[in-house]
Amino acid sequence: MNTIFTQYAWLVPLFPLAAFVLLTAFGRGFRGPGIVIGTLGSLASFLLALLILFERIGAEAEDYRDGFTWLDVGQMQVTIGYEVTNLSTLMLVIVTLVGFLVHVYSMGYMKNDERITVFYSYLSLFTFSMLGLVLADNLLALYIFWELVGVCSFLLIGFWFTRPEARAAAKKAFIVTRIGDAGLFLGIVLLYWQMPNHALDFASIQNVFEGQPGAIAAGMTTLIALLIFLGAVGKSGQFPLHVWLPDAMEGPTPVSALIHAATMVAAGVYLVARTFDIFEASQAAMDTVAYIGAFTAIFAATIATVQNDIKRILAYSTVSQLGYMMLGLGLGSLTGGIFHLMTHAFFKAMLFLAAGNVIHALHVQNVQEMGGLRSRMRVTAVVFGVGVLAISGIPPLSGFWSKDAILHTALQENTALFVVGLAAAFLTAFYMARLFFLVFWGKPRSEAAVNAQEQPWVMTVPLIILAIPAVLAGGIETPWNNNLGKWLSGGEGAFHTGGGLVMVVSAAVGALGIYVSWLVFAKGTIAKDTVSARLPWLIRLLEKSFYLDGLYKIVVVRGLQLLGLLLMAIDKIVIAGAVRLVGSTAVLLGRGGTRLQNGQVQTYGVITLLGLVLLLIVIVGRRLWS
Repeated sequence: MNTIFTQYAWLVPLFPLAAFVLLTAFGRGFRGPGIVIGTLGSLASFLLALLILFERIGAEAEDYRDGFTWLDVGQMQVTIGYEVTNLSTLMLVIVTLVGFLVHVYSMGYMKNDERITVFYSYLSLFTFSMLGLVLADNLLALYIFWELVGVCSFLLIGFWFTRPEARAAAKKAFIVTRIGDAGLFLGIVLLYWQMPNHALDFASIQNVFEGQPGAIAAGMTTLIALLIFLGAVGKSGQFPLHVWLPDAMEGPTPVSALIHAATMVAAGVYLVARTFDIFEASQAAMDTVAYIGAFTAIFAATIATVQNDIKRILAYSTVSQLGYMMLGLGLGSLTGGIFHLMTHAFFKAMLFLAAGNVIHALHVQNVQEMGGLRSRMRVTAVVFGVGVLAISGIPPLSGFWSKDAILHTALQENTALFVVGLAAAFLTAFYMARLFFLVFWGKPRSEAAVNAQEQPWVMTVPLIILAIPAVLAGGIETPWNNNLGKWLSGGEGAFHTGGGLVMVVSAAVGALGIYVSWLVFAKGTIAKDTVSARLPWLIRLLEKSFYLDGLYKIVVVRGLQLLGLLLMAIDKIVIAGAVRLVGSTAVLLGRGGTRLQNGQVQTYGVITLLGLVLLLIVIVGRRLWS
């Protein structure tokens, strides 16, 4: 196989790293050139990733790996390097394409921000971190970049740090994802001790779990897989560690499009796919992934139906779709999960950027204050409509094929999860159509909506570019060809026999969701308060996201605070008290010794006499006692 460009894959993350170094060195005053440098860095990465993809298209593409010895301690060697597989190549293209378009879009969205150079430096650092994660050839290197991605997320979410909400959201994201990261770290440590020669590279992991079944005990395999999955739960916003992702919308909208729709949150899905051999060796771990993914999909979808913040609706939609991806992986469909990751990255990034156009034009995020924008922002409205149809699973758009691939597998493997997937698909179509109708349909419901105008080309062209794969990308994996499945793993595709019925049912469910939403929010045939009038408690429950944040605050936050107070009391009273007691005793003994040894003969004589009397009392007492 020709590997001319593949050999230089290590340059892909270095371009944005170089941009970060330059932007940091020149500082805030480097506004115009800084934007160009950041954008060119992401463009160079995308072009090289595209060349690698073209080079690897075909059935004969072989994995390419290179690296160097990082640590050499006794007989143990720790290597670090990069590995180019078809899976990592696909992720490279997704990350670099979305990253480049976000850089371009930010030229318009962030142009009046005085810290725009800092913003571009953060974007470049994040892009470097994510690309390093994708290319890592072993779990240790992946974990290093994994943590760096978390740091960049903290910086980008809290970019507008003067806002209390942004600061709180950044801290929340950092702390919640650390819980998952701790699980991932423990999983890596356990795997290190269990693997032959302590190897952590993905090639060795595949050889052990696929070629040497039983080399690691079943119980230990399950534990390792679940700990790795805990890391994915944190990064990919799976229940119950999803609570950080909706709040992360306090960051600038380009950040939402980049790291909370297409790249960072997809890192958890990529992690499960990258270590898929470990999960396949444990049916309990696979079931856990599938059931948590299914629950997350339906759980987040129900919450999204009543939200009024345009970005929070899309955020809960992201959580739900990530659950779909985990459902596919847990059911054994690697191709289905990655296929949906790919299509979702395109149409969700497009939806977030289109929402950014709306926010930039109206300076409000409440959908109840919008309306009638389709005649004022035509390009944004059309592109947003394409995204809604794609995520709703309407054929022949890409979202239909990728979601259908997961439902095909669910019907074959677990009927109950298939029903849950259909219910989530209906709710997705319903709340996304609701969002479209409230924003773009009807009459303007505020002065800002009346005066809204389409945004400049720098903020619309990226949407149009993303709309192309959102429409066409589904064609690479259909019931009539399994090109993606063969290319990713050399195995079967995501679709199985009996798929015609599933396609009809899933398309009908998506169309039904849109139709019901149209009756309620566009035509008005069904009153908007039909449910709220009869079940007001249910609406409040969904608006408050099932009170999970409040529950976490009471049980976890305050629980940890009480534990901290208890430990502080133990530290101050017991531990510090014991230290003070020892010190005080030494001081008292010293003072006593000082008074006894004062140089006066009378004192020495009295002490000697008292000692002699005490000695006689002891001797006489012992004899009388015996």
